Amino acid sequence: MDQSSRNATWRSGLHQIVIVGGGAGGLELATTLGDKLGKRGHAAVTLIDKTRSHVWKPKLHEIAAGSMDIGVHEVDFLAQSHWHHFGYRVGEMTGLDRERREVLVAGFVDEEGEHVTSPQRVRYDTLVIAVGSQSNDFGTPGVSEFGMKLESVRDARRFNRRLVNACIRAHSLTDAEGPRHLQVAIIGAGATGVELAAELHRTTREVISYGLDRIDPEDIQINLIEAASRVLPALPERLSASTEVLLRKLGVTVHTNAKVAEVMADGVRLTGGGEGGAGGNVIPADLVVWAAGVKAPEFLKDLAGLESNRINQLVVKPTLQTTRDDDIFVIGDCAACAWPEADGGKGGWVPPRAQAAHQQASFMVGQIKARLAKRPLANYRYRDFGSLVSLGEFSTVGNMMGGLVGGNLFIEGMFARLMYESLYKMHELALHGFAKVALETLARMITRRTEPHVKLH
Repeated sequence: MDQSSRNATWRSGLHQIVIVGGGAGGLELATTLGDKLGKRGHAAVTLIDKTRSHVWKPKLHEIAAGSMDIGVHEVDFLAQSHWHHFGYRVGEMTGLDRERREVLVAGFVDEEGEHVTSPQRVRYDTLVIAVGSQSNDFGTPGVSEFGMKLESVRDARRFNRRLVNACIRAHSLTDAEGPRHLQVAIIGAGATGVELAAELHRTTREVISYGLDRIDPEDIQINLIEAASRVLPALPERLSASTEVLLRKLGVTVHTNAKVAEVMADGVRLTGGGEGGAGGNVIPADLVVWAAGVKAPEFLKDLAGLESNRINQLVVKPTLQTTRDDDIFVIGDCAACAWPEADGGKGGWVPPRAQAAHQQASFMVGQIKARLAKRPLANYRYRDFGSLVSLGEFSTVGNMMGGLVGGNLFIEGMFARLMYESLYKMHELALHGFAKVALETLARMITRRTEPHVKLH
């Protein structure tokens, strides 16, 4: 079905499936539904996102560090929609009219302040909200003014530009102007913070190797700050301990039991005690990254009367339908989905991980087919396959759990690295299919031999 046919389909009496959010789960779902339903004219599928392209969120730390060429990993929404038979509208969801079954979408304004589209209303028969999550700074003073977050490609690019600029600035200093130190503070030692710290250790040294020889690599200081008693507090203690040992070998200064009181223009002020030299100190920093805490976007709180929790997630039933409207489904990080098997059967909530979004997107294909056929919906069951944390070229650590190995298996090194890379390949396969992924992987391997391994501009 060509583009004009899809536009005609959208105006026809077909069932309107609207997906808000082009992250891992939302884009995978739109792609699959477009291929299975949109292509055959069984339903009209529309994706709404406030940006024009997609990058797998777990890769943002690599963009920030400059170790990933975003040009070969970015998925253009307009092209993807054309190839996979769904519609795409650019704009940010700002509200919801449940009575008229319409999504309120703000007008899109580009980087130069030019208005590209006007505010619009998009009608739906089935709505899937997949807007992801963002960092939770818990109201800490100074974060919005002096800190940076890694919530989008734009954030990651901004950090990378400031990182390279800071290296060039340090290189240009004369001896009389002071030491050529470069100090980075990363707040939050979860997966994002740890991965960024390890990646920065390598990429900052590669950046200065391209002619910035007046900077001593030992003058680059990375501080990793964590309020809990250990890094990677959500992972088993054994993995946490081995990760911290490796980080310290890389020269990363780890501060645990360290709560941030304030982010300042020239550093981070801590409160209370702390290990690793943290107690009540001010940690100097040229760059500060906030990578702690998770919450759903603010606009979801009490959205059109839908039930939400304290971190703005929309509460869903086992079918992934919202508790107050069966026409609305929620998947990914913005969904508060019960997980009865968590904590040894005590119960809990599905964690905000890429694997959960991937599973829920696959599950939703069957749910929507059942809904169109007026069959009873199934209940979603999360399967925890463990967690993997990449430490760049130095190592990868993680644990494999549940049905995959029948228990809890700790993995490190090359095997863990292969498992980590396979998660991204699964995402790419869901979007592009085997042939394209194989060819693009080969092309990346070839071009990487002829280009700088870090982004320098």
